[in-house]
Amino acid sequence: MSVNFGYTLMTEQSGPRELVRYAVGAEHAGFDFEVSSDHYSPWLVSQGHAPYAWTVLGAVAQATSSVELMTYVTCPTVRYHPAVVAQKAATLQLLSDGRFTLGLGSGENLNEHVVGEGWPAVHARQDMLKEAIHIIRELHTGELITWEGEYFRVDSARIWDLPEVGVPLAAAVSGPRSIEEFAPLVDHAIATTPDAALVSGWDEHHGAGSRKIGQIPICWDPDEETAIARAHDQFRWFAGGWSVNSDLPTPAGFQGATQFVRPDDVAESIVCGPDLDKIAASFQPFLDAGFTDVALVQIGDEGQDRFLAEAAEPLLEKLRALVPAN
Repeated sequence: MSVNFGYTLMTEQSGPRELVRYAVGAEHAGFDFEVSSDHYSPWLVSQGHAPYAWTVLGAVAQATSSVELMTYVTCPTVRYHPAVVAQKAATLQLLSDGRFTLGLGSGENLNEHVVGEGWPAVHARQDMLKEAIHIIRELHTGELITWEGEYFRVDSARIWDLPEVGVPLAAAVSGPRSIEEFAPLVDHAIATTPDAALVSGWDEHHGAGSRKIGQIPICWDPDEETAIARAHDQFRWFAGGWSVNSDLPTPAGFQGATQFVRPDDVAESIVCGPDLDKIAASFQPFLDAGFTDVALVQIGDEGQDRFLAEAAEPLLEKLRALVPAN
């Protein structure tokens, strides 16, 4: 069994220059891949950032040399037209010399409502994503495309700069229905819960060679109380679950929805503090479920440099020691 461990460039909690610096530090620390969120707003006002992910990733592609890159995830349906996503994904693949995977999802109201097009119902969001993936695939052939669909139009469009290796696509899935819908359309699966049934269901369509990519938040700090306080301040939105998180429209909404979440509640769901063995053990459910890739989120901008300098390498050693030998 082989598992890749990744680092999250979380645009909601850091500015663009800092994110590029962290990307370089994460590559030096030995992470296998780096994923970037793609937000227009932070979840909470206290996070305080939301730079444009694609500009950041372009800079990261030039500042790094070997680490894989990925969006986790981009919504190609409301804020972005799928034809634009197809173009910028192809460009980033060229800039990164083939290190990029386009991770896609149906999005959150928080980021998509800003263009004034409203927020579709969940069934429509899934249908829009499917159509968008078809358009991206068509444009990545390099052919001149005209498309008249239920949700999107494309008029005589062509991607002129295409990578020879193509752009692998991954999609966020959450259960059997989404697997049935998206497994035929993309190469890899993205999921936020360590569900073995999801992995086996995906493998029925793709086989063991397809990647199953998860993500887990942690909050390392030499002082446990400091870590808990930071996680509560920056990440208590996580307690709502995606059925809630996808629909709230503003950071103020998340502030109100999480006002009764206590620090102890956050500490029960996110490992906080200096204990690297405890942090590593929190990844075990993803390993047991059969995920091939797991990215960590180190919570908070404060202390990120110290995490990368002091904790990242020994943590990676502990994580890799958990993976059974082939």
